[in-house]
Amino acid sequence: MNMTFADYINSIKSKSIAILGLGVSNTPLAEELLLNGCDVTICDRRSFEELAEEGQKLLQIGAKFRLGDKYLENLREELVFRTPGLMPFEPHLLKAEAQGSTITSEMEVFFRLCPCQTIAVTGSDGKTTTTTIIAELLKANGFCVHLGGNIGHPLLCELPGFHRDDIAVLELSSFQLHSMYCVPDIALITNLSPNHLDKHLDFQDYVDSKANIFLNQTHDGRLILNRDDPYTPYYQSLSRSKLSYFSVGSDIFNGYLSRDNQVLRITEGNAEALFSTDEIRIPGTHNLQNFLAAFEAVRGLVSDDICQEVAKTFSGVAHRLETVAVVRGVRYINDSIATSPVRTIAGLHALNCRPIIICGGYDKHLPFEQLGNELCKMAKAVVLTGATAEKISEAIYTSNEYHSLEVRIAQDFSDAVFIAASLAVPGDTVLLSPACASFDHFHNFEERGNKFKNLVLELKK
Repeated sequence: MNMTFADYINSIKSKSIAILGLGVSNTPLAEELLLNGCDVTICDRRSFEELAEEGQKLLQIGAKFRLGDKYLENLREELVFRTPGLMPFEPHLLKAEAQGSTITSEMEVFFRLCPCQTIAVTGSDGKTTTTTIIAELLKANGFCVHLGGNIGHPLLCELPGFHRDDIAVLELSSFQLHSMYCVPDIALITNLSPNHLDKHLDFQDYVDSKANIFLNQTHDGRLILNRDDPYTPYYQSLSRSKLSYFSVGSDIFNGYLSRDNQVLRITEGNAEALFSTDEIRIPGTHNLQNFLAAFEAVRGLVSDDICQEVAKTFSGVAHRLETVAVVRGVRYINDSIATSPVRTIAGLHALNCRPIIICGGYDKHLPFEQLGNELCKMAKAVVLTGATAEKISEAIYTSNEYHSLEVRIAQDFSDAVFIAASLAVPGDTVLLSPACASFDHFHNFEERGNKFKNLVLELKK
């Protein structure tokens, strides 16, 4: 019988525990451990004043604190929960591990204790939408679904309410997966492209971190890969799992495929047409891939009729090609989730127009040459902002595709939205699709997207 959450808490009560980073996943964990009598030290770069009410609350229930720029020094606790953004190869973590500390994470412990079936999704792009579609399909078929992970909802402390017949659907980032032991029942990789190179040792380190989603599976586990992705052969070579695929056009032996405007289920090479791809409500080839991947993940769990119905009714996830408003004949679309050039290019291809596009943000040290080419071919005008504005501008002007594309550089994000609006005429589309992370001016892409939506609503006044 698996260890329960209560059993786990009891097993660590005698240990000294450090929680590194009081973020989304670690805050409820810290509270739960303290309420159960554990010895917990909160380690965070912020000051106590910056921790605000949350810090006061944890102090009152017994937390100790190690704060400020040196919060990782003298890390000697027996059990250390790292925040996903703090990579395991950070020197202070390596030193602590060498001295006997056990380094783990909220998500790693979740996998150890989860009593029900798990479906885990990772990839460079599309993982949030794919994860959400999987959850919607399962819920529509009557399952009790627990949706969490990188999608923003920690699940570890909710385990006492889980049952064996439930299904946990998890989005996992490369930061969470790096050095993590997990064995999901079904693992899915949407695609791979350069991302987060500011955090990883190199691109291979990023690629290999994603592989942790399936490396510990045996032949009983299922791994779903993108037949159209160039890194699929590499993952195939590492896998011992039962393999199946999704594809837009390529031949596959098992999985889901779109061809001739049809969604096809392939079983040992035999194709069965289910319904037209035109019935999928959200636009773009990338979203078609997301649906095909999700259909394969729920194969045998969800009926064809429900797959078709969810495809027809699912309207997408906020900040992902989200139509905000039409203001004086101009459509404004929020694609703040596009934190890489590949994602922005996919968004451009999903639209049936040449948008006025807002790009730029935090520099993750990704190449912009291909983005420059696509902007020249597919945008009506480009407004650049943030730390990468000059890099993207250079990629545009040095592109072989450059002709006379109008490019403006804004002073700040608000200025970028107002410039884009001034360039638009009735019938145009203004698209926020930054191709970069948001950390130069925002806490996350949601905050950036919400700022865009608020600015658009101001234009209506």
